[in-house]
Amino acid sequence: MPKPRSEVTTRRSRAAERAEAPIAVFDSGIGGLTVFKELARRLPREHLLYLGDTARLPYGTKSPENVRGCSIEIGDFFAERGVKLMVVACNTMSAIALDALRARYDVPVVGVITPGARAAVAATTRGRIGVIGTEATIASGAYEREIRALSPNAEIFARACPLFVPLAEEGWLDNDVARRAVGIYLGSLKKSGIDALILGCTHYPLLRPTIGDFLGLGVRIVDSAEETAGEVRRLLHERGLLRTRGRGTASFFVTDGVQRFLQVGERFYGASVASAVRVVLRGERSPEGPRRLTRRA
Repeated sequence: MPKPRSEVTTRRSRAAERAEAPIAVFDSGIGGLTVFKELARRLPREHLLYLGDTARLPYGTKSPENVRGCSIEIGDFFAERGVKLMVVACNTMSAIALDALRARYDVPVVGVITPGARAAVAATTRGRIGVIGTEATIASGAYEREIRALSPNAEIFARACPLFVPLAEEGWLDNDVARRAVGIYLGSLKKSGIDALILGCTHYPLLRPTIGDFLGLGVRIVDSAEETAGEVRRLLHERGLLRTRGRGTASFFVTDGVQRFLQVGERFYGASVASAVRVVLRGERSPEGPRRLTRRA
C-alpha cells in the first residue's frame, strides 16, 4: 500500500532539514585546517565548523585516556550544535578516540586514517609503504592495522617525525633546517625502498614539496586530508545529506591563542581566516567566556 502523500512530504522535509545542518571538523590545533581546506574545496555548498583545541595541544604526546577525554569534550560541543557529520581531522584523535566517538553520537564520524590507508594500498606497486606521524599516532599502530586489513602482505615502515609540526607552524618549509630534518627523519625510509608514503599528520602536507624532493619521483605521497574529503563527500551522497543549494560558510572556534590562529591559519587553510571565536570546553577552567576576535589589518 502506498504511503500517504503527507508522510512522504514530511520525510522529504526532514531530509532537507538534515542536509542543511553543518559539518564539524576538529583537531588538536591548526593542522586540521588542511582537511578543512579540502572539504571546502570539494563541498562548496556545505556549512563547515572548525574547532582547534589550541589550549591543550599537542595531542601527540598525551596518554590515550587523555586524548579520548579531550575528543569527547569537543564532540559534545558539536553535538549540541546539531551537526550532521563529524570529521576527526587529527590523526592522533583518529588513532585513539574514533571508536569512542562513534559509540557516543548518532551522526557519522569520519577519521583520517582509514581513507589514508586505503589510498596508500591503492598507490603502492611493491607493497612497501611508509607512514610518518606524531609519536602517539605511530605508537598506536592504527595505520599498520588498517593497511594490513586491506593488504595482509604489505611491508610497513613507520617513523615519528615530531619536529615537522613546529616547522610547519613557523613556515619553515623549504630552508636548510627543513631539508635537514626531512633527511634525518626519512633517510631510513628512503633506504627501505618504499614506493608510497602516508603523511599521517595534518601538519605534514605543508612540507610535501620538501619531502617529495628528498624521496624522489618513485615514491607516491598520500595526503590523508585529500582522501578524507573524498570519503566525506561519498558518505553524504549515500545518506542523502548533501546540501545542494546556496553557498557554504566557514566558522572557526579555538580554545586559546586566537590571534596566533588567525596569523598562522592562512598557511594551512590557503585563505585568510578572518575571525575565530574562543570557547571554553567543559573540561577546561577559565575566567573568560566565548569571545570573537577578528584578524588585524
